[in-house]
Amino acid sequence: MSLKKKVTIAAAVTLAAMMSLSACGGSGSTTAAEKDDNSLMTVEVFDGLANYQGEQKGWFAKIIKDKFNIKLNIVAPNVAGGGSTLFDTRAAAGNLGDIVIYGYDTGKGAKLVKSGLIEDMTPYLKGMKYINKYKDATDYVNEQIGQKSGVWGVPASVVDTLTPDQPSEGLEPTFGPYLRWDLYKEIGYPEIDTLEDLIPVLKQMQDKAREESGSDDIYAMSLFKDWDGNMMNNAKQPTCFYGFDEVGFVLAKGDGSDFESITKEGGIYERVIKFFNAANRAGIVDPESTTQNYDTMNSKYKNGKVLFSFWPWLGQAAYNTNANKAEGKGFMLAPLKDMKIFSYGAAPRGDKTMIALGSKAKNKQRLVKFINWLYSPEGVYAFSNQTGGSAGPKGLNWEIKDGKPVLTEFGSAVLSGESKNVPEEWGGGSYSDGISALNFTTVTVNDIDPDTGYTYNPVMWPSEIEKANQNPLNKDWQEHMGASTTMEYLENNDMLLVGAGSSYVQPEENSQISTLRGSIKTEIVNSSWKTSFASSESECEKIFNEMIKTVNGLDIDSVLKVDMKNAKDQDKARKNILKEYQNKEKSSSSDSSSE
Repeated sequence: MSLKKKVTIAAAVTLAAMMSLSACGGSGSTTAAEKDDNSLMTVEVFDGLANYQGEQKGWFAKIIKDKFNIKLNIVAPNVAGGGSTLFDTRAAAGNLGDIVIYGYDTGKGAKLVKSGLIEDMTPYLKGMKYINKYKDATDYVNEQIGQKSGVWGVPASVVDTLTPDQPSEGLEPTFGPYLRWDLYKEIGYPEIDTLEDLIPVLKQMQDKAREESGSDDIYAMSLFKDWDGNMMNNAKQPTCFYGFDEVGFVLAKGDGSDFESITKEGGIYERVIKFFNAANRAGIVDPESTTQNYDTMNSKYKNGKVLFSFWPWLGQAAYNTNANKAEGKGFMLAPLKDMKIFSYGAAPRGDKTMIALGSKAKNKQRLVKFINWLYSPEGVYAFSNQTGGSAGPKGLNWEIKDGKPVLTEFGSAVLSGESKNVPEEWGGGSYSDGISALNFTTVTVNDIDPDTGYTYNPVMWPSEIEKANQNPLNKDWQEHMGASTTMEYLENNDMLLVGAGSSYVQPEENSQISTLRGSIKTEIVNSSWKTSFASSESECEKIFNEMIKTVNGLDIDSVLKVDMKNAKDQDKARKNILKEYQNKEKSSSSDSSSE
């Protein structure tokens, strides 16, 4: 599952009700020939991914003001108390925003078009090199939203040079058991056979950390509820350590070898819930887990108060500063012997979110130029999202030396999580406040920048790999693990399972299934938290069994039938994209040999 928060089904239902009130295919009220005096323009962006609402600030704001004389006002459903009311209100008025960043799966994109909330960009695409470059991806969006022509949206995370069977991640996977390696080292690098065997290891690490710091508010694990959807989101994460990812109420292995309901007795989801319960009874779970949000939890990582992370981009981004790494401190992967981590394959057609042109926007040509720039190498560097990714702006964060990209001292500091102020000529203020708040990745950062021949992701640059090999944290990890990088270790030990990047889009589900899903997921999420924090193993099992009984009574079987079909259709799409690319490679090889 994407860790990005999802817009609710209610929003899609509202759109369906509006369809009869709006003209099909956009307002058509302006043309590419509209006059634009190029004065400063405030652009409202309705952004289903943003975790910040308000005016974009800092260095990114200065870059786009200097280039396009625009400033962004971000409208964020995630911040406005769950997006339904905000979405419904703006959609009913016929104007979501000048630019719309929104999922196009499950029929949402089709309804945006039919309700006249977004507009075909085709009249504005002359000379738009980068949007036109990803024609296969925009054609795929059209196919999914039922449009035979036009460019109604450009999808996120497109790739140019990677293939579907390659991981979309860089040197670290999206998921994995990441521990405070310095403490793991101090307790003697104990081997961890299974997920359950993490608990005594984490307990030893917690005891050691509390003893050394004199602080009793350090916990091995800390959880949060913000991203709960069809299930307890945190409980889904360790299932990915075993090759699973979610499709509704189904957990599906990336290679299609297993599909199971999250309510399966003895299944992987129950295994994780019991793991959480055992961890809590061992005293290693933060008691504020049931009430805190992501930001509160993240600050604890930064302050060294949490010792285990489900994701590298949480623990490492928050704690692995240059200063900490120089002291040998930081989060690194500690393998479970029975794990096979799920990896998202590179998706040539992008993912299920698109950026689109609002139908009521003014100065549309200027906005399309801005969108086009976001997909250019310069834009990809500048448009890093909130969890890192690309190197950031050239000249500030990086430069070319001896024909190769290298980070500046400033770039090295801020990309390792240090707090720094940006020079005034770049807009001033703190670097982190100036990062694009749109939280949208245009081009996968591990793709190759055609201008440099290296990835947009600086951790994969030779200069950064060489530096990483020198810091005490990485050196100790490499010596102990016998590999240069996490991905190298996982691939060498057959511990990575890549789900091919098919860009599969789930079809829209009917209102009856949506209604059932709403009731069932509430029961699953609430019971999962209660089970995780139950006072005994027997109570844990009792609550989980009661949950199964309750959701069976709510007709989960009808929803599972839909989700299981979607999971198997996704697997077919993955296998089809692999065949398609294998045929392309054969064709390309054949053409080369005949020359």
